[in-house]
Amino acid sequence: MPETQPNSYRASEASHRYVLDLVRGADRERFLAALFAPEPQRGGLLALLAFDHELARTRSVTKEPMLARIRLEWWREAMAEAVGIGKPRAQPIVDVLGETVRRHGLALESLVRLIDAREEEIEGPLDVMVAGHALADLELAVLGVEDAVSRQAAHAVGAAWLMGEGAERDQLVGDARALRRKVDSRTLPILLPALSLDRPMGPLRRPLAYWWAAKRGRY
Repeated sequence: MPETQPNSYRASEASHRYVLDLVRGADRERFLAALFAPEPQRGGLLALLAFDHELARTRSVTKEPMLARIRLEWWREAMAEAVGIGKPRAQPIVDVLGETVRRHGLALESLVRLIDAREEEIEGPLDVMVAGHALADLELAVLGVEDAVSRQAAHAVGAAWLMGEGAERDQLVGDARALRRKVDSRTLPILLPALSLDRPMGPLRRPLAYWWAAKRGRY
């Protein structure tokens, strides 16, 4: 039986459902924002958020640095399979990422960059700029957005999302919003979470706030 050709792999419905449920429960704000992307980009964004969530869990899953590095090495090997032409290993997130990376032509180096950023966190603080930019670059590739202004805004929001409250985070969000009239509208699904960095929003208000902001092209 011939191997699956690049760009033709399709993950199972069960894997897609697993990813959707995981992100909806673990990353509610960015889950809601991703819903404003059309398919198949929406599914790709959810796959990347699930991937990011699993990498971020590394320090909580094990306190032993060696075991943490082994866990991240598993993900490096899984991503190498995901970008190949064969069937990815049988893990729901990897399965959906296999479809995503082949559909959108994501580079292995870009995926590994996000893993490397989380590896630095094993024995030291997370470099929020590196990690935030790495995820934003993958998301932009899924959305098909390549212009420098949209990338600058996405980088700012991506890094701010990983920061605690403070002047630096506020500055990054402000910098992103200053570019609002110039960004590609397709970037909105990864910029809308900036709304949740201003002030806490209840579960009933947040979806409406995101919808209204998206309708006006704001974030």
